[in-house]
Amino acid sequence: MNLIKHVAIIMDGNGRWGIKNKKSRNVGHEAGLLTAEKIIKVSIKNKIKYLTLYAFSTENWKRPKKEVKFLFNLLQVYLLKKTSDLNKKGIKFKVIGNKKNLPKKLLKIINKSQNITKENKLLQLNLALNYGSKNEIVNTVKYILKKKIQINQSNIDRNLFTSDSPDPDLLIRTGNTTRLSNFLLWQIAYSEIFFEKKLWPDFSEKDYSKILTKFKKIKRNYGNI
Repeated sequence: MNLIKHVAIIMDGNGRWGIKNKKSRNVGHEAGLLTAEKIIKVSIKNKIKYLTLYAFSTENWKRPKKEVKFLFNLLQVYLLKKTSDLNKKGIKFKVIGNKKNLPKKLLKIINKSQNITKENKLLQLNLALNYGSKNEIVNTVKYILKKKIQINQSNIDRNLFTSDSPDPDLLIRTGNTTRLSNFLLWQIAYSEIFFEKKLWPDFSEKDYSKILTKFKKIKRNYGNI
């Protein structure tokens, strides 16, 4: 039976869910946050040590400014309310991605949340924010060249945003879309991938548990027979 150390999730479908149910994409984002909290609980129950959630890509800046502002404010309010709770539960919060373009107020709150929870060991919650895998790989190679370090797989691994996390054992994408959308392209080389038809707000604890059970039964060869 396969052990699960790291699960990565593309939380797709919030906007479509919001339009379908409440005629508002922002309502969908709020509903998606509730789903994320449920999935965190199930991850802890299953003793998963790393959970990476794709929240905002480098391409998402193309969205309407009002929606982008709402997303950042939603995260800001969540961290202000929930950081203490995350800390009490033993959850380490970390943002992966390019933080330079994030609003200064949000960045300050993120840094505070990361600092408060940095010693926690129960679950590391990686939030991919302003994240793009191609950008990550290019910047990593540039850094290695600048430091005059040998370019090899190990050194690239050590200098990615996810350097303190093992590669994902499985990747889940909701929203009935079968693409990777520039997410952890280096890290998921041998991840098992599950595409889920349900939109993210409709993705339940039961759906997640079913995928975890399926994964545990998969024969993983890593190129072998």
